[in-house]
Amino acid sequence: MREGAPKFVFVSNYINHHQIPFCNAMYRELKGDFAFLQTEPMEQERIRMGWDSGERPPYLTLWYENRELCESWIDQCRILLFGGSEREELIEERLKAGKPVVRYSERLYKTGQWKAVSPRGILKKYRDHIRYRRAPVYMLCAGAYVSSDFHLIRAYPDKLLRWGYFPETRTYDIGKLMARKTPGSILWAARFLDWKHPELVLECARWLKERGVPFHIDLIGGGGLEQQVRALAGEYGVEDVVAFQGYKTPGQVRAFMEKAQIYLMTSDRQEGWGAVVNEAMNSGCALVASHMAGAVPFLIQNEENGLVYLDGKKETLFAQTARLLEDASLRERLGRAAYETVTGCWNAERAAGALLGLCVGQGFLEREDLLSEPAEMFPREGPCSKAPVVSERAMGRLYMPQMPRGSGG
Repeated sequence: MREGAPKFVFVSNYINHHQIPFCNAMYRELKGDFAFLQTEPMEQERIRMGWDSGERPPYLTLWYENRELCESWIDQCRILLFGGSEREELIEERLKAGKPVVRYSERLYKTGQWKAVSPRGILKKYRDHIRYRRAPVYMLCAGAYVSSDFHLIRAYPDKLLRWGYFPETRTYDIGKLMARKTPGSILWAARFLDWKHPELVLECARWLKERGVPFHIDLIGGGGLEQQVRALAGEYGVEDVVAFQGYKTPGQVRAFMEKAQIYLMTSDRQEGWGAVVNEAMNSGCALVASHMAGAVPFLIQNEENGLVYLDGKKETLFAQTARLLEDASLRERLGRAAYETVTGCWNAERAAGALLGLCVGQGFLEREDLLSEPAEMFPREGPCSKAPVVSERAMGRLYMPQMPRGSGG
């Protein structure tokens, strides 16, 4: 057992494959002076999806097994990172004491910013966020629309930074990766929930088949809408070109991504981030993605490393998918650029370095605490750069692609 609190403590609901690479990088850069405090067991649905690898990283401590130790670490650590948990009471005393905290959050108003007018809601936002607007507290925005939500309630002025989730980044010989992709292959992977819109994948399949475009779609996942979506495959007559693969482990999903030429991301505004975007881009897929998914505006530059469609405009989703199937040079160019975006910028090592650069720059940590030279504070792009405050409507105008000519849509 270590003596004294780690310098850096990360408090969240549970460790998973979206966080482990970042935590590994932090543990390494802080020379072991890092701890992850897990506040609750993982849900059974996530376990069925293969999220629990069974590994116990050396920096992991379970709150519900050693509460007294965890409380002392939260109080005594040099810097605390908090997010992914509703248990605000765990950090309230630290915040009141004016000790440094870095928070991360997905959207406050996933179902609509109109909720900001709720008196009960604004009281909670005041208790959790607004009253600390001048304190040494930064907000890492895990999604492009998070800054707009916090700006709306006047929280964290000039302290809203780009952030996300950082699953494993793999290094490939990109030429060999692109060469082994299956011609005409399309992939979608998610839980079958209404706001992830699996039905759009079946509608896209019908649209493509009616136009005689060769393709095959794999859908990975399961959930409440699975039987309904399977029935659509029969109703639309696409059972010969669509395969339901069921739940797969994260590693198995990556294997499908490595062979897929195109990845569809159809989630709406309730998708706070969407780590499959990172993974598909890292796998060299050409993406067609909804502009409302939180990761999309941060990771995808339309026509440069992927294609973005305006959420709700399904005809554009269909036409852009056909465009990628028919234009091999565009498909490969976008897939290669997507891979470079993740390996060069949006990855766990870059995120850890940027966050530690912020901590050193603000005096929360010392240079001597780190293994490597700290990154610059507030880089121009990527993790920990200043998050722009852009309204949903403006973001839609910015990322809305034009309907391809001759699409028939």
